[in-house]
Amino acid sequence: MLVLDLRIYMAVVTAGSLSAAARQLDVVPMHVSRRIAALEKEIGVRLFQRTTRSVSLTAEGEAFLPYARTMIEAEESALEELQPSASRVTGLLRVTAPSVFGQSIVLEMLPRLLLNYPELRVELDVSDTVVDMVSRGFDLALRVAPLVDSELVARQVSPNPRVLCASPKYLAQHGVPQRLSDLESHQCIVLQAVPKWPFVVNGSIIRRRMEGRVSISNVGAVRDAAVRGLGVALLAYWDVISQINDGTLVEIKLSDAGMEALSVWAVTPSRRYVPARVKVFLQMLEADMAMRSRDRAPVS
Repeated sequence: MLVLDLRIYMAVVTAGSLSAAARQLDVVPMHVSRRIAALEKEIGVRLFQRTTRSVSLTAEGEAFLPYARTMIEAEESALEELQPSASRVTGLLRVTAPSVFGQSIVLEMLPRLLLNYPELRVELDVSDTVVDMVSRGFDLALRVAPLVDSELVARQVSPNPRVLCASPKYLAQHGVPQRLSDLESHQCIVLQAVPKWPFVVNGSIIRRRMEGRVSISNVGAVRDAAVRGLGVALLAYWDVISQINDGTLVEIKLSDAGMEALSVWAVTPSRRYVPARVKVFLQMLEADMAMRSRDRAPVS
């Protein structure tokens, strides 16, 4: 079985059509069609249902995904063992990350990453939707929400506790909340996906539905609304670290409630093999985040 055919199969899975995969691989669509047909003949099953406009995986095609990825990873691992120098950090790194984290933390380090590894290319997906990284063909998913159980491999990159915050202007006009009950008399900017805010009270998580005149569907817009003085927001540490450091947002600490302790997680499809391109990305990300938080320890 040719690994090249497996790569073509994975390209069709991620691109969604033969023609899109051909463009991604810089070959003609007929070549993609012939190699997929050859692979199907070799393994004796139909991998895709084909129409004139698109393709979709069959049940057998879905089941074959992890095996194809393992064989591709084995080839890459062997090549890296034979050629382990920095010059061998090559190819396309596909990363998915939450919108604010991706647009700020990840984008800030990309110029140095690409300068250090001139043969590396990066495709960054920024979205607050948790995607199926295996079927979408991502090498790495960065996640800031609590993880759900899965067969994927998760590694903690950095603490990322929730932060209660507001602008200096808002706090000057409305006062600083001191206790959890004080929030009832404040305007709370609610992220629509999290209408109930989690707090730690006596060692347990409690969730309170917060009220306010503004609710927003996007994390970045919630942060910007808080900066503009529209109310109190509950956001993740790494989503507001720049604004807290430059004084446009002020952290609020309640006397009778703490904030939920979250983390930034790096999620990969495999424990057995992590490509060099993923390793160097994570090494730089962890170093960057450690340096940025050195002067100000993460809140707890």
